[in-house]
Amino acid sequence: MKTTSSTAGRIGARQQNGWGYLFLAPLLVLFSLFMGSSAVFLLVTSFQSVDMSFVDTTWVGWRNYGILFEDQDFLRALLNNVVLSSFSIFCGLTLGFAVALFLSFVFRGRRALTVVFFVPTMLPMALMAVVFAQMLGYHGGLLNEAARWLGLSWLDQRWLSDPNWAMASVSSMSIYLIGLPIMYYMADLSAVNTSVFEAAVMDGARLRQIMLGVIYPLLKNTHKTIALAALLGGFREMERVYLMTDGGPGGATEILGTYVFRNARLVGSDLGVVAAASVVILLLAFALGALYLALDRQRGQR
Repeated sequence: MKTTSSTAGRIGARQQNGWGYLFLAPLLVLFSLFMGSSAVFLLVTSFQSVDMSFVDTTWVGWRNYGILFEDQDFLRALLNNVVLSSFSIFCGLTLGFAVALFLSFVFRGRRALTVVFFVPTMLPMALMAVVFAQMLGYHGGLLNEAARWLGLSWLDQRWLSDPNWAMASVSSMSIYLIGLPIMYYMADLSAVNTSVFEAAVMDGARLRQIMLGVIYPLLKNTHKTIALAALLGGFREMERVYLMTDGGPGGATEILGTYVFRNARLVGSDLGVVAAASVVILLLAFALGALYLALDRQRGQR
């Protein structure tokens, strides 16, 4: 009887899944058509020498990829992407964890404070980039004006136009975008067995020891998920950099997204090299995405 009922349950689940796939079929077909044709077009173009008119294309094989990896601007853009993502990871694993731990306690105003940290994740990146660009402006910027008002004029900096400060200034916006890491941590903190904390308290552990020696190691899968999410997010940071610094000064904040955009709009540029850069970015994103899904599947099976 048990075997029969379990078999019937599996058949019923398959039928329900079949109706679901049938319902999604038109969308999946359109998505595959547009994405597939775009991917094929991009891949083929990456092996050609072609201008904006796409007339008189010349097959050049792997030459575009060779040019790309010899281009110091591309390598610097790749490095800047890593720097920007690394700072986002750092903010998520430190500030995100600390805030999530604080919000896990019950106190008055907890829900309102939670909303304050989550709202930035729902706002358009372009809007926040424009606001931060205004705040960090040399003339009239909130940060410099506050320093002058406090008599700390020596703190005035050209935050977005000085090569020594531009990348740090762009990265600083990640402090404001820790809502997603907080969400991950709060979800996993709610699933942690409280007996672990009770045992630590009975052993005489202090709050700092419980936080760093007990809780933090227990959330190792969450750390990995947040790190990969931040790395993937680094490929979607084009608006932040473009609206704050436009990749300047002198390419100091150029990332992969602005590199592709800038070279695609240059008069006389070889779009084959631009397509090669786009293919490299897609391959990196797919690899990180596959790793992210694998880790997320592990979290779901716990």
